[in-house]
Amino acid sequence: MIRRRPLGLPMPRSVVHAGAPRCPSCALAPRWCICGLVAPVTTAIPVLVLIHRQELAKPSSTGSLVARVMPGAGVHAYSRISRHLPPTGLPDDAAPPGHELLVLHPAGAALEPAAAGSPPPCLLLLDGTWRQAAEMLRAVEGLGRCVRLPAHAPRASRFWVRQQRAAGCLATAETLAIALDLLGDAAAAGGLRLHFELHVLATLLSRGKREEAERFLVDSPLLASHPGILDHFAGRGPTPGRP
Repeated sequence: MIRRRPLGLPMPRSVVHAGAPRCPSCALAPRWCICGLVAPVTTAIPVLVLIHRQELAKPSSTGSLVARVMPGAGVHAYSRISRHLPPTGLPDDAAPPGHELLVLHPAGAALEPAAAGSPPPCLLLLDGTWRQAAEMLRAVEGLGRCVRLPAHAPRASRFWVRQQRAAGCLATAETLAIALDLLGDAAAAGGLRLHFELHVLATLLSRGKREEAERFLVDSPLLASHPGILDHFAGRGPTPGRP
């Protein structure tokens, strides 16, 4: 049995009020800032993220998380000013030359490693609500091949800060981590998962959800990589795991 130690954080100070200062990078209040706690994620697999303009303003967005922690990722904002005008977002030449653009969406065929002699993949993530993702998918139709995670891929979401549409739905960063793993880059997948776990933990704490944050941490890889993370957020210990 795992005993969960109380955080000892007073409730009034654990809530970020409207208009409070936020970190310009991670969009969390300074007390919960997670910048620099995990090394940036690098990968030889090109990654593109198309973020709906309404998602850009949300601190919980994991598309913005990918953009922040993966310096090599290409990030584009999707916007549709009017239904009578074509949308703006991903340029036709966004994928590197010689790569096949793979658009990750549940409507596609199962993602598989590139066969010998075939073009290397370039992954495109669509970040927004499910309805927004469907609209963005139509906007990028013809630019690449639509693929989904295979049936054997993990399906239990750890995105505790938002309610998923249905069981098996994953956040953008979770989907990318699994895809990177399937394509053979376990190191990048593991690094992205740590960033994602920190993102969720700090967001829960910033919302005053201490007990939920403790439950989240029980099954988190942060327990091994950042054993002092709770003391760090409580201001009782050194910064853990800073590269």
